Amino acid sequence: MKPNQKLLAIFVLVSLIGGSTSVFAQADFYKGKTITVYAGTTAGALYDQWSRILAAHMGKHIPGKPDLIVQNMPGAGHKIAANFVYNKTKPDGLSLIGSIVPSLYFDQLIGRPEVQYDWSKFVWIGSPVQGESQMYMRADTPYKTMEDVRNAKEPPRCGAQGTSDSAYYLPKLFEEVLGTKFNLVQGYQGGPEIDLAVERGEIHCRAFTIEAFLSREPYHTWRKKGFVRNIIQTGKKRDSKLPETPTIWEFMDKYKTPEASRRLASVMLASGQLGRPMLATPGVPPDRVKILREAFNKTIEDKEFLAELDKRKFDLDPVPGEELEKIVKEVMGQPADIIARMKKLLGE
Repeated sequence: MKPNQKLLAIFVLVSLIGGSTSVFAQADFYKGKTITVYAGTTAGALYDQWSRILAAHMGKHIPGKPDLIVQNMPGAGHKIAANFVYNKTKPDGLSLIGSIVPSLYFDQLIGRPEVQYDWSKFVWIGSPVQGESQMYMRADTPYKTMEDVRNAKEPPRCGAQGTSDSAYYLPKLFEEVLGTKFNLVQGYQGGPEIDLAVERGEIHCRAFTIEAFLSREPYHTWRKKGFVRNIIQTGKKRDSKLPETPTIWEFMDKYKTPEASRRLASVMLASGQLGRPMLATPGVPPDRVKILREAFNKTIEDKEFLAELDKRKFDLDPVPGEELEKIVKEVMGQPADIIARMKKLLGE
């Protein structure tokens, strides 16, 4: 064997050994460890449920089979959890947010001082779903349609957690592009608390995902009793499960919404593409990122995981981590005029 060939053979052998060592090292790293999965809302909300379902099944697909435990950290529309994981956890792959509001980048783009994270620097693991939103309204109110809301002397009261919550920014967007008016009541710890306020008659409405509205109580019972009605949805086409509910795009056509406002709507509604993303602390080593993403991908094909989703009647429309990363880079690169309009819309 010639000298150059010997050097090449040695290089290949060392590379193979090094690669194997890296794989085994990561398996050794996770063995006996515990991964904390943070949920940015109270127990029972759909973000919490997704966090717990993923935590229950992902561990067996991670080399070393670490334990995954869920810790609730509600408040400020998930910003408390986002700030904590970004600033207070180590970049070792042992801290994850199981499922988070996909529109948290709004607050960063418009420069809210409470934002202590850079949305683009989180490590994106994957999302089990993506989807559009709807607004429900108590059926015993005078607001039977969006037209009623437009013409109302007193605006309906809608509940929200914080400014990055769809329950906040969707009514604000409707005001901007459709000419409606809502009285927004903020500060609720999570979705279940907003729903209780609706049941007590403190507020009338809430905007959030169609997936959540169709997946659990109290909405199953509410629909049977006719307690609420859906008055608008955000998709460009009507969801097959809400065929009677008009879309925001239908209303924009009806009210001849200007093109600039339509562009703003497109940017803000793009958060639905992120779904309910799982993410990790910035700076996690690339080999551990790969392991976590592969574990997520294997989980969404896991028979026991799929059986649990079927039992809960949850949809599955996954987005891989690499795709989430691309979407995030796009939404964080908005031109100045769009950001200015978002500031005007959400800055109050």
